[in-house]
Amino acid sequence: MANKIIISCAITGSIHTPTMSDALPITPDQIATQAIDAAKAGAAILHLHARDPKDGRPSPDPNVFMQFLPRIKQATDAVVNITTGGAVTMTVEQRIAAAQTLSPEMCSLNMGSMNFALYPMARRYKTWKYDWEEAYLTNSDGYIFPNTFRDIEKISGLLGESHGIKFEHECYDTGHLYNLAHCIDRGMFKPPVFVQLIFGILGGIGPDLDNLLFMKRTADRLFGDQYYWSVLAGGRHQMNFATNAAMMGGNVRVGLEDSLYIGPGKLAKSNAEQVAKIRRIVEDLGFEIATPVEARALLGLKGADRVKF
Repeated sequence: MANKIIISCAITGSIHTPTMSDALPITPDQIATQAIDAAKAGAAILHLHARDPKDGRPSPDPNVFMQFLPRIKQATDAVVNITTGGAVTMTVEQRIAAAQTLSPEMCSLNMGSMNFALYPMARRYKTWKYDWEEAYLTNSDGYIFPNTFRDIEKISGLLGESHGIKFEHECYDTGHLYNLAHCIDRGMFKPPVFVQLIFGILGGIGPDLDNLLFMKRTADRLFGDQYYWSVLAGGRHQMNFATNAAMMGGNVRVGLEDSLYIGPGKLAKSNAEQVAKIRRIVEDLGFEIATPVEARALLGLKGADRVKF
């Protein structure tokens, strides 16, 4: 497995809004189709949010998740990773409702509270497909994404202990790595853990390559050889950060949740297009992509036969 790289694909997220790209999947059919295509292109892990099919706003409703998860499971062997981040407008209870109901193999877990600002994106658009979009973005100068130690402990108990779910520990800044180390010391999570280093979200650490090296050194110091790591970066930094992570022996995440583009000024046509591009880069660097079976073995996942969808 030393030469294997796991590609995760974040299919739709809750950051971008429908006006920004016609390729952004909104309906259950669109999410399922793009997730399946991303898996065929080489994604071993599919990170999934749900959206209201009427207008594309983020939705925590387990019933909406159930309109696309069974289809994805039937069509691909990829690991399903359900968000517990949801959207900054949701309560903790709303954010974890789908995972509690559906018991996936993996869930994302933000390792701390933070300002989560999207409002600069609103300046690029004059007209909107739906009336909720502009206010959702512009009001984010007042948003705080809350994940206190109490919240993290609650999620660990309700999902990790009760369902055997493993977490993608999302670390948006150096302090989040220390938060994770503290939670490991308290027994909330058992190593090895899977750490997602995140760059370029306003409110988190900036998209500078020096920061990638610093975050990696910090993780090495805190976790030793008891962790696996991956990198995602927002917007135009997506591919170059993923490439650098691959060169350093890390895993990678792409997807329309994180960036709507495939190259400078060019919108991606699909999630699969981004997966195919990073796969070409990874393989050109002399690495191999991990299969879902290999990702499960590496991360110690419970298996697709133990989910509830």
